[in-house]
Amino acid sequence: MSPRWYFDFVSPFSYLHWQKIRPLVEAGRVDAVPIVFGAVLHSHGIRGPAEIPKKREFIYRQALWQAAREGVPLAFPPAHPFNPLAALRLCVAAGSTPQAITTIFDAIWREGRSGDDAVAAAAPGLGIDDPASALADPGVKERLRANTDAALAAGVFGVPTLAVDGELFWGNDSHALMLAVLEDPGLLREGPMAAAATLPVGIERRR
Repeated sequence: MSPRWYFDFVSPFSYLHWQKIRPLVEAGRVDAVPIVFGAVLHSHGIRGPAEIPKKREFIYRQALWQAAREGVPLAFPPAHPFNPLAALRLCVAAGSTPQAITTIFDAIWREGRSGDDAVAAAAPGLGIDDPASALADPGVKERLRANTDAALAAGVFGVPTLAVDGELFWGNDSHALMLAVLEDPGLLREGPMAAAATLPVGIERRR
């Protein structure tokens, strides 16, 4: 299986990382897979970054700082987090192509539109004249569920995540490591990188 890049449109870091990973998707080296991040959080029993007040402030500032450093325009939608389900289904209905992903990301994170407004703006350019019917299509819903189930089966805990040969690489700021592993998968199989996977757990927090 090709490396898979799991993302959700609700994530500004997915938008930022898309600018870097897109050439690899277009070259057929990586498959882009839209998933429901909320379902991932629910499965792991964890709160999202934007659900913790001070962490929320930090990640928004961090996203803006990364965008400015990387020269990527970024405009927040009117409210965040928002429900990304319609945008995800539109992406699936449009074939999850690089064009579809870029168009939807740009509507939300470059133009600062809400999720629903982004769908209405993006759909015509993606050849979807009746977005309501496309989003309600059982096949579209099932594909998105299957994508999310596959991400959970792979152990995905956040977005964006690149899955390579059973290993997970999370976050926009992990791109250099992702590239290194794509070029040399053996990087993780020797020395401290290999040993990190076997480090014993010293204490577990009561849940």
